[in-house]
Amino acid sequence: MALASEKESSKSDVQNRNKTSAAKHKESDVTSGIKKPDLSWWIVFGAILALTLGTRFYNVTVPDHVCWDETHFGKMGSWYINRTFFFDVHPPLGKMLIGLSGYLTGYDGKYPFDKPGDKYNGTHYEGMRIFCTAMGAAIVPMSFHTVWDMTGSLTASAFGAAYILFDIGMLILNRYILLDPPLIFFMTASVMGMARVTKLTRNQESFTRSWWTWLCFTGAMLACTISVKFVGLFVVMLVGLHTASDLWDVLGDLTKPISYTVKQLVARAVTLIILPIILYATFFYIHLNVLNHSGSGDGFYSSGFQSNLVGNSLYNVSMPREVAYGAVVTLKNHKTGGGYLHSHNHLYPKGFGAKQQQVTTYSHKDENNKWLIKPYNKQTVDNVTLVKHGDLIRFEHIQTKRNLHSHREQAPVTKKHMQVTCYGEEGQGDSNDVWQVQIIGGKDGDIVETVTSRLIFYHYIERCVLTTTAKQLPKWGFEQQEVTCNPNIRDRSAVWNVEDNQFDKLPSVNFQVYAPGFISRFFESHAVMLQGNSGLKPKEGEVTSRPWQWPINYRGQFFSGSDHRVYLLGNPIIWWSNLVFLGLFIIVFLVEVIKYQRNLGSQQSGQTTSTVEEFKWRSLRASAWLFGGWLLHYLPFYAMGRVLYFHHYFPALVFNSMLAGVMLDYLTVKLPSWLRHTILGVALAALVYSFALFSPLAYGMNGPFSHEPNSTLSGLKWMDTWEF
Repeated sequence: MALASEKESSKSDVQNRNKTSAAKHKESDVTSGIKKPDLSWWIVFGAILALTLGTRFYNVTVPDHVCWDETHFGKMGSWYINRTFFFDVHPPLGKMLIGLSGYLTGYDGKYPFDKPGDKYNGTHYEGMRIFCTAMGAAIVPMSFHTVWDMTGSLTASAFGAAYILFDIGMLILNRYILLDPPLIFFMTASVMGMARVTKLTRNQESFTRSWWTWLCFTGAMLACTISVKFVGLFVVMLVGLHTASDLWDVLGDLTKPISYTVKQLVARAVTLIILPIILYATFFYIHLNVLNHSGSGDGFYSSGFQSNLVGNSLYNVSMPREVAYGAVVTLKNHKTGGGYLHSHNHLYPKGFGAKQQQVTTYSHKDENNKWLIKPYNKQTVDNVTLVKHGDLIRFEHIQTKRNLHSHREQAPVTKKHMQVTCYGEEGQGDSNDVWQVQIIGGKDGDIVETVTSRLIFYHYIERCVLTTTAKQLPKWGFEQQEVTCNPNIRDRSAVWNVEDNQFDKLPSVNFQVYAPGFISRFFESHAVMLQGNSGLKPKEGEVTSRPWQWPINYRGQFFSGSDHRVYLLGNPIIWWSNLVFLGLFIIVFLVEVIKYQRNLGSQQSGQTTSTVEEFKWRSLRASAWLFGGWLLHYLPFYAMGRVLYFHHYFPALVFNSMLAGVMLDYLTVKLPSWLRHTILGVALAALVYSFALFSPLAYGMNGPFSHEPNSTLSGLKWMDTWEF
């Protein structure tokens, strides 16, 4: 009997071990979210794909006129086709792709894109619009795949995608020639790659061909995102944090040696750091080689940079190496993005210093940028006399025959500085026209040289230095940059260089030898872009917004203001329920973390882990990362001093929408089946109905505005701040 009992006990132990092993195997599958797509998965995904294509490409070429910022990015696409250099505050990839799509679909780059509302009149703009729409459409299925890889839940994936699919605002933003479609496309692709790499890693598929492919894909998409706009840095931060979390989990796997963790670290460094850097630099190399002809943006860059541009006055130019009295020169501020010293035949208005001729800096080449160098004590010099360090000189404005002048009057904007004007008639002025030339690092006898000498102009009477504050003058100053005389002689913005030097009595040398290489131009491009970005301010009468307004859908903006009106506004059902799910996630996550810490979850379930518990933590983990993505793409805007617009919120909206799908699934999964399906059905019906209700905002409205009598749109005006 004892032997029989022992055999039964042994058999029971084996069965228990088998059950435990099976449970662990099942638990591993649940944890990894590894479910194979079945027929229902393909049906749902196919339906989402069909609806995405239908809603995005319906009447995509309507209206056939320039809408909103198509005037900027369509024009920039044209400049790529024409290889014309320009200045923009964003990296080049998005605009290069727009130009390439236009070129491949028959657009010749000749349409001016002057202003919103201009008819295209047979111009082949359709290819660029369809290309941007295709990138925008891909966001929906990629969001579906991202949520699937993070949760393994078909319901969460479907609703996460549906929240993006049926949003009117996302539809509008993705149907025009803008940077937003490629930006959000590459951002979503980066997150999709991030989720897939994690899934493969947890499924013990590291270092397989598929794993390497997705790692490289993620790195490439990160490079593309930040190559469209600098806000792509936010998704780089998200993927970086997620990668660190993955590596921490790998380190905690005691079944693997430490060398395995090192290999994981090296693989991530190569594919997610080195590869993106190489691709990012490559995009700029292509950008700088394609745009090799002089254009409107030359003046934002240094004299050396401009010497690489065909057609620029400095390209392959021959000029005197030294600067002499009697030369006609242009003076460029040496700081990044500095403009040309400029004057024009308009006076400062009353209340802004002396009522004398305005002096500014201007970023474009102009005849009003030219100055004659004269000795301080006479009008002309008979012999060739070179300008040297320490010389006292006057500058006569060529167009108006007045001298560069400063005096003890407040500058128009920067009141602690002194005003700079042009004064006198026919080159005759007074002692306040005298400036001392100082070469930085120079000594007595050093000759001022074209382009390469860094110069300070010290006012001999007032003891201040000629500078630019980079502050924009009001409309009376044509919104050009303020020029002042700063008593702080260490002002870093008080450095200038001679760019053009016209003087027939000296031999000329070719300045191509001073042209900088790719690395120098690469870094200068970034300095100019970052400075331009931070300096973006709203124009007079321009409708802008603040970050607190975005999540609540406070105010939209017109994309088309003609008879065919398009108004960018979020679907209120989607946007406001998104906020609800954000709040519910925070509450649920905190409650579950507290319960876990107090070990209540395992006590209630009666076991340490279960399928339900694993589903819960997998969903909450996915939600936490999506919430982090929303925070990273939203909160930084509060710290930005530049002008902001409503469309800046849409990258954050993608994360919020995916989070809403996950939370809707999580909150209903424990309900009775009939109740769960009823709630999900009502939710889906609300999304579809609200899309149909507000679709005129996307596909075009006409007739009276919503606030006018007899308007058919008055029922859609749920908030007084909506103006369609």
